[in-house]
Amino acid sequence: MNDYIIFMHDDTETPVDVATPAWDSYFAMLRASGRFCGGSSIGAGVCVHRSGQAREVTPHLSGYIRVQAESIDDAKRLLIGNPVLNAGGTLEIRELPQD
Repeated sequence: MNDYIIFMHDDTETPVDVATPAWDSYFAMLRASGRFCGGSSIGAGVCVHRSGQAREVTPHLSGYIRVQAESIDDAKRLLIGNPVLNAGGTLEIRELPQD
């Protein structure tokens, strides 16, 4: 199994509330799959660069979920029922390199 991080973008047509039965159902499905490794919404932040000239924080990321899957295609199957995706938003899947 590989580790993947799923970034949720804040680009839905209507805001997605994090405290809804849809999220409860989605996380219950992930937990039942045995492949859920955590996640969180993401708040405001800053970028820091040694030169003091850091870029602006990417404003469109609203949260992340970490999962285990055999492949990116397998990780895509874990998106079924995701409230951001169901609301028309974007999800970004990235493989986490093994140490």
